[in-house]
Amino acid sequence: MLVKTFGAAVSGIDALVITMEVDLSRGIRFFMVGLPDNAVKESQQRIESAFRVWGFDWPGRRIVINMAPADTRKEGSAYDLPLAIGILAGDEQLSAERLSDYMLMGELSLDGSLKAIKGALPIALRAREAGFKGLVLPMENAREAAVVSGLEVYGAGDLGEVVRFLNGEEGPTKTQVDLKAELGKAGLGEPLDFADVRGQESVKRALEVAAAGGHNLIMVGAPGSGKSMLAKRLPSILPPMVLDEALETTKIHSVAGSLAGGSALLTQRPFRSPHHTISNIALVGGGAVPQPGEISLAHNGVLFLDELPEFKRSVLEVLRQPLEDRSIRVSRARYALEYPAGFMLVASMNPCPCGFYNHPDKECVCPPGAVQRYLSRISGPLLDRIDLHVEVVPVAFEKLSGAAPGESSAQIRERVVAARDLQARRFEKEDYIHCNAQMGSRLLRQHAQPDAAGGQLLRAAMQRLGLSARAYDRILKVARTIADLEAAPSVQAAHVAEAIQYRSLDRSGWAG
Repeated sequence: MLVKTFGAAVSGIDALVITMEVDLSRGIRFFMVGLPDNAVKESQQRIESAFRVWGFDWPGRRIVINMAPADTRKEGSAYDLPLAIGILAGDEQLSAERLSDYMLMGELSLDGSLKAIKGALPIALRAREAGFKGLVLPMENAREAAVVSGLEVYGAGDLGEVVRFLNGEEGPTKTQVDLKAELGKAGLGEPLDFADVRGQESVKRALEVAAAGGHNLIMVGAPGSGKSMLAKRLPSILPPMVLDEALETTKIHSVAGSLAGGSALLTQRPFRSPHHTISNIALVGGGAVPQPGEISLAHNGVLFLDELPEFKRSVLEVLRQPLEDRSIRVSRARYALEYPAGFMLVASMNPCPCGFYNHPDKECVCPPGAVQRYLSRISGPLLDRIDLHVEVVPVAFEKLSGAAPGESSAQIRERVVAARDLQARRFEKEDYIHCNAQMGSRLLRQHAQPDAAGGQLLRAAMQRLGLSARAYDRILKVARTIADLEAAPSVQAAHVAEAIQYRSLDRSGWAG
């Protein structure tokens, strides 16, 4: 008897339907074909044990399973459930009548209980697109998959529960998620707030500008001046994610297996802070079993690189293309995948090896030329792709000991959201353009041309500071954002002047 069950394979952050064709005939051998990896082949032992626990008989016949399409590699243990159901249906231990209506995915324990899988959200999206009535998967993944409307999602705890459900008996209840309520949780209970920061008004202003326009930013300052503390508070002033952003971000973290069990949508913007010993593959993604890298896990959020010069130069250089294209294509011998990588890059660094160059109280002990050599660890092309360069000066004791709190994240966020709303209306007819940082040359000429005084100021800055053509574009983008924060219809000289101040590392002779 030939029986078909259906599952899915995750490729990148999308999924494709996999058909398990189970044929039982005379004999006693077990065959599995269709490019299964070792984890899939080992499913036989897990399924046999689960059958014994739940009182099902292992068929004493020849079993041939084909996982189609046969030229797509099948990886992982999530195929245990559809394989087990296919064997039971082929042996007529359960009804095959409802198998074509449901996609099944789940890893089986030896006792028949179901364990969580990766990629539940992209699998649910593919099930809906393929016309399945519903999806049956482990209980821990049910809420994640249930955010997909138009698809019945059932979270099961064990093999017996799934068998009863497919036989039309009492089984798992349908899982439902209120998307509005999930999105409404964004920003609630944010533990880090700018109200806790004493002083550093100029840096907080730069972070506000960066958040309002989606700009990349680097902070340069002595140890203990507050660079990491400020960076960690940046997500608290970013606009809340809309549904499309939340779905795409959740898909990435679902594929990576980093979603908390029982969670639905990821509504908080990601903040990723990898250690400086990270490898190229861990940063951009890939590997023997392809996984999203840190730049993709930071999609729609912040990638914070602390102590930027300590990262390997080869690691930093791989950031150049994703910063421009907002995606990364990973090509290997066995696969070629594309992951989203639309992140805000926030970096910090000391000004020199000892950390006290330009310090108001402490003396730099670095030898001549050491400051420039330290800065040169970061290539010019990478610095060109960072819109705002900010010097962080240690806070004086009087401000640190002051009792008055600073402006709260909620207050700053209101201005950021208002500026983003202006940009949303400006770019509503543009595909893939959502904020000022994403503008190309055509949009810059259309929306960010300064007035006469601003143009003269920018010309003088280009000549005196030796700025590149890319830096010219970055200044205009930042100036447009500063104008949006003031709700100004055009870019004026004051906006250009502030934007020029944020290009300190481009100045000839900055490091002496």
